[in-house]
Amino acid sequence: MKKKILPYRDPFGHPILAKRVVIFFFGLIAWYRCNYINKTKIKGGDFLKDLPSKNVLFVSNHQTYFMDAAALILIFSHVKNKIFDRSDRFWPLAVPKVNVFFIAAKETMKSGILPRLLALAGSVSIKRTWRESGKAVNRSADPKDLDKIRDAISSGWVITFPQGSTKPFIEGRRGTAHIVKEVNPIVVPVVIDGFRRAFDKKGLRIKKTGTELRIEFKKPLQFKAEDSVRNILDEIMDKIEQAPKYKAFRKFTVLNKTLKE
Repeated sequence: MKKKILPYRDPFGHPILAKRVVIFFFGLIAWYRCNYINKTKIKGGDFLKDLPSKNVLFVSNHQTYFMDAAALILIFSHVKNKIFDRSDRFWPLAVPKVNVFFIAAKETMKSGILPRLLALAGSVSIKRTWRESGKAVNRSADPKDLDKIRDAISSGWVITFPQGSTKPFIEGRRGTAHIVKEVNPIVVPVVIDGFRRAFDKKGLRIKKTGTELRIEFKKPLQFKAEDSVRNILDEIMDKIEQAPKYKAFRKFTVLNKTLKE
């Protein structure tokens, strides 16, 4: 049975007007952090010009709980207003892209006013299948969580972090590849850098100012029905530069820089 979408509400029943207000409020904070106390450099904005308004999945590496997604939503509001490769104007927040969502761990989105506001902004909370309360678990994905992700993708742009952790170079979770195989969205790889240096792990506290925040959008991917889950995940991890070879390259670069100094 097809889910009925209420007028002036998103697929999860949140009022669109309230979502606009929350995106504007949090967007101003993101704008200040990304463009005033730090500088954001965006690459690959041309890849976003011809994307459809829905059925698009952005897959990204992860450096903070909240600022990664906040910066992307700020950029998407610029894209909606035909501004590419920049995020330094605040007026697009008055007419933001409202059909944008980001997947977050339910454990991270603990009870309180902030998670409720972030839910209005577009967070889709799901239960981790591999970890809970700091302990390893092994459980199947909740069908209700999968339904929520499907609803979000079919309604707009969705941001997800396949590693499910801010720790770099760890293996991606197969759930992302399963969703790609089942829903067949356009997949846009994203590589971010600098957020770990500028903010704390949650992305709430400022650690360092004057940091260059880099966000690169890569050429969209469209997978085939016969592609295996393993191959889909491997391709995604390679494109977001979190495959094992990038870890080895990073170590080599740091070592080479140290020797020169």
